[in-house]
Amino acid sequence: MEKIRKGDDVLVIAGKDKGRRGTVLRRTDAEHVLVEGVNRVKKHVKPNPVKGVAGGIVEMEMPLHISNVAIYNPASRKADRIGFRTLEDNTKVRFFKSNGEVLGA
Repeated sequence: MEKIRKGDDVLVIAGKDKGRRGTVLRRTDAEHVLVEGVNRVKKHVKPNPVKGVAGGIVEMEMPLHISNVAIYNPASRKADRIGFRTLEDNTKVRFFKSNGEVLGA
């Protein structure tokens, strides 16, 4: 099971955008996540008339390594660690390690 998933609110804990918060848009692979509004770069794009793409400089988000982000705990308003717990009905849920609150319940 993944500790950080699409739609989670995360805090960047390392790199040029340290301290910024955003929502995970998607996981690019097992070790990288794309966070909304974080790690924005300017990319030079060639025009492609077949696809209808105009050329120029486009600003876009680039993936961050999963070790550089931590899940945001709204109760403590800080970054937190995640654990897994099995409930009585054998469903596996994520919880915040600091206060034991179940995430996304």
